[in-house]
Amino acid sequence: MCWTPHATVATVVERDGRFLMIEEVSSGRVVLNQPAGHLEENELFADAALRETMEESGWEVELKYLVGMYAYKSPNSNVTYHRLCFAAEAVRHYPDNPLDEGIIRALWLTREELEAEKDRLRSPTVLRCIDDYLAGKNYPMDFVFENLD
Repeated sequence: MCWTPHATVATVVERDGRFLMIEEVSSGRVVLNQPAGHLEENELFADAALRETMEESGWEVELKYLVGMYAYKSPNSNVTYHRLCFAAEAVRHYPDNPLDEGIIRALWLTREELEAEKDRLRSPTVLRCIDDYLAGKNYPMDFVFENLD
């Protein structure tokens, strides 16, 4: 059996002290996550983050910087996820855009509300990304070099 990591992106979007979150169904549970998802073949990390945020929330965002890189092994599936997390600013909401399959809704929650919902987080990485963002972790976008030609 060949081990294959899963390359993912996530976007931390803060507005008025609240974070854009996604309520979705995962493995039969309703969970909370940032707008996040897998990269598609030949897709740049930044492009994936913009696409996933729009598809899961209906929000157009502008990426500002990288918050961090994270690795998480799911105890449910034994899958290892490598996540590149971006900080972004909300630009425009498209409420009529259909959301991805499995997405229940997008909502804005405070850090305290997320702490109270800790058992519903898709993974511990969700809160870690927000805490790193709040701590001021900030890496330039050109930290990642991509040559997919």
